[in-house]
Amino acid sequence: MKIVIAPDSFKDALRSPEICDIIASQYAKVFPDAEIIKIPMADGGEGTTEALVYALKGKMVELEVTAPLGNRITASYGLVDNGKTAVMEMAAASGIELVPREKLNPMKTTTFGTGELIKDAIDRGVEQIIIGIGGSATVDGGIGMAAALGYKLLDADGNEVALGGFGLSKIVSIDSSSVIDGLDRVSIKVASDVTNPLTGTNGAARVYGPQKGATPDMVEELDNALAALEKILLSGGFYKGGAEGDGAAGGLGAALRAFCGGELVSGANLIAEAANLAGHLEGASLLITGEGKTDSQTLCGKLPAVVASLAKEKNVPTLLISGALLIREELLEMFDYAVSTSCGQSSLEELLRDAPKDISFIALNTAKMLKTAL
Repeated sequence: MKIVIAPDSFKDALRSPEICDIIASQYAKVFPDAEIIKIPMADGGEGTTEALVYALKGKMVELEVTAPLGNRITASYGLVDNGKTAVMEMAAASGIELVPREKLNPMKTTTFGTGELIKDAIDRGVEQIIIGIGGSATVDGGIGMAAALGYKLLDADGNEVALGGFGLSKIVSIDSSSVIDGLDRVSIKVASDVTNPLTGTNGAARVYGPQKGATPDMVEELDNALAALEKILLSGGFYKGGAEGDGAAGGLGAALRAFCGGELVSGANLIAEAANLAGHLEGASLLITGEGKTDSQTLCGKLPAVVASLAKEKNVPTLLISGALLIREELLEMFDYAVSTSCGQSSLEELLRDAPKDISFIALNTAKMLKTAL
């Protein structure tokens, strides 16, 4: 018997490798002779680097980078495939968790540190970069990242603009003569399940700006500035027009396409492919996946739905373990079994605190139930 465990993280509680370990330990008690394969998953947001490095037996590297507000911090990313591929999260250098809530201000926060991560990987000779772009503190259109890679974003006087949202509206031209060597030879895949365009009602500034500290006036200024940047990118031949996902991470999605030749792809699908989940499902008797909260968005392509679809192609039944089930019957169209770890806690704080023992309990409980069916 082969059991594949491939959960997403439970946000703010446990990362996917920890969840894999908990579930595997309990299933091993009930199925001691089973081959249990742990494949931590992610969708481009938190835990993406850790999940892929764990699954592909890579290593982590650390370096000093520029944080969103300009201070220096230590960030890390992963190297897999014998150093040929770098796996990183923009949140490691430019994430919202790196900024105290009272200091959030997208006019000031920058993606420069993300560019430093990319540059370091290129300097190490990687052939491919996989970058997850969830959890950003920025709405700078990715100009900070571009600046770190050698692009010069110039104002009307020919001077480089300030980093952060403040500089966006001042850009009138872009000089690419000093771009770092090697950028053009690296394949960059951008893991994101955000489909927002760069500008407009559903754009980066209007949808995500307020979450990053933007006032209504800032939202207007940033949206207009992103629209102006897009025109410059189009007229300069940096890219051929907007695409779904350009608004991810405050416009970093668009910047990675325009400045780095990046390809925007479904985060969940990309991670599943990189971890060879389909291959591991061959001959499996059960797939176990999970997430912190399950709602209607789960059925629209979130990670558990993606892995369940792969399992269905292989005729492998799927068990979903969720921190909270906010939908019911619809789940059973996607999953063969669905259970919640909630054990009567009265607050989110208690749920997060008890997540390890609740997942452990539900894993043992379902293993015992499934023993009679598998």
